[in-house]
Amino acid sequence: MIRPIPLILGGLSLMVAAKIGVSLISGPLQADLPQPPQESVFLAAAQAADPPEPQPTAAGDDITMPPLQCEDTPEEMLRSIKRERDLLIDQREKLAQRAAELDLAAETLNQERAQLAELKGEVESLLEKVRQAQTADVDRLVALYQNMKPKDAANIMNDLDIEVTVMVLGTMDERSAAPILASLNPVRARAVSQIILERSKLPGDQRLSDIKL
Repeated sequence: MIRPIPLILGGLSLMVAAKIGVSLISGPLQADLPQPPQESVFLAAAQAADPPEPQPTAAGDDITMPPLQCEDTPEEMLRSIKRERDLLIDQREKLAQRAAELDLAAETLNQERAQLAELKGEVESLLEKVRQAQTADVDRLVALYQNMKPKDAANIMNDLDIEVTVMVLGTMDERSAAPILASLNPVRARAVSQIILERSKLPGDQRLSDIKL
C-alpha cells in the first residue's frame, strides 16, 4: 500500500524545483531587454496629444499663398448692377442728345442750302435780265450808227470810248462796219481792228497790252 504523505512531499519538491528553474532562466532574459523609462512613456503620450509646431522654412523656400477671395454678397452685386445700368442710361442720353444736335445741324444745313439755291436762281435771273437789256441797248446803238452816214459815224467814234467802238463795230455786219472803219482815224482804225482780231483768239493767246490807241 502506497503512502500518501511521501507522494505529496515529492510532488511539492518537483514544483519548487521547476519554479526555481524558470526563475533562473527568465531572470537574465529580462535583464538583457531594455526597459522604457517612465519619462519616455509620458513624453510619447504628450506628443500624441499635442502635435509638434511646423518648423519655419528657409527664406528661399517661403511660398506665399494667395489671399482667399470672398465672393460678392447679393447686396454688392445689386449695387454693381445698378451702377452699370445708370452708366448705360447716362451714355444713352448723351448719344440721344448728340443725335438730336446732328439732326438739327443737318436740318439747318438743308435750309441754308435751299436758301442758297434760291438766291442763285434769283442772281442768274437778274443777270439774264441785265444781259438781255444790254443786248437790246447794243442793238439799238448799232441800228443808230448803221442809219448814219459812215463819215458822221466815224467822227463820233473817234472820240468814243474804245470799248464801245469795238462793241458797236463788232456787232455790225461787215457791209455796214467797213465804211465806218475806213473813215476812222488811222491809228484808231488799226487799234479797233487789232482788238477785234485778238478777241477772236483764246484768252491765253490774246495780246492786248501792246495796242496803241
